[in-house]
Amino acid sequence: MQRNQLLLLGLAVAVVTVLFAFGRITPKVQGHDHAGHDHGAEGASMAEAKAADFNDLLKRAKEKVPADKLVEITGLENTVVRGDVQTQQITAYRQLYTIWDNLNELPIAAHYAAEAAKLENSGKSLTFAANLFLDHLSHTQDAGVRQWEAGKALELLDRAIALEPNNDTLKVKKGTLLVISNSTAPMQGIGILREVAERNPDFLDAQLTLANFSITSGQFDKAIERMEKVLERKPDEPKAMFLLAVAHQSKGENDKAKDLLRQCRKLIKDPALAAEIDEYIKSIK
Repeated sequence: MQRNQLLLLGLAVAVVTVLFAFGRITPKVQGHDHAGHDHGAEGASMAEAKAADFNDLLKRAKEKVPADKLVEITGLENTVVRGDVQTQQITAYRQLYTIWDNLNELPIAAHYAAEAAKLENSGKSLTFAANLFLDHLSHTQDAGVRQWEAGKALELLDRAIALEPNNDTLKVKKGTLLVISNSTAPMQGIGILREVAERNPDFLDAQLTLANFSITSGQFDKAIERMEKVLERKPDEPKAMFLLAVAHQSKGENDKAKDLLRQCRKLIKDPALAAEIDEYIKSIK
């Protein structure tokens, strides 16, 4: 189902992008009676993996750093250790973030962005750092790194939500993360998503995420019902239309799925994405 995943990556909101990276979009029905408990082999391996240790990641990353840049990094690390002024530490952490980001060592960069954000304690900086972990988590194949990044992102999201308790975007990210990380509380994540969706039916992120979880757990009728309600309020919403098509295809209702995809395609302005949808339609027998 790689084509489905690519399409969804292009169509969906950022938080759902993280979700799509971990599992099948139209999986085999597993007989679960709730959304969010079956997310494919990669998700399972993540749950079984021991979270990576930052010091080990840092050690391996340093082995690839040129000598002159390593001297600069060491100097900044010493500044953080010795610094007794918070602004001085924040500045050093931000510099370390920039260096590691330029070196394309994204998990290390995210760590230092997080350390700066925790000292600064603003919703904006905490969210930025959490998104760094979420973005990399959706691409890496290392289950231990994903587990570590999920934990770091969850900590940052909790801090941000404490500062911005009415921010539904942050809540949807946390709820999604609790499910896709195969944490000990996946239903807590579903509960967060449902609370947002019920309180604010027009909040598309929550509706899309819950529909996708219904699809990945084989509850296609629930996904159909949810997306049809969204389309009653927003008839020209291509993301909802696409997920509705996937749900119908998953039930074997291919003609309905193709009709919805054709309608969805008319709403897509990105030529590359429109071409992907054309290919997807052709693949449905």
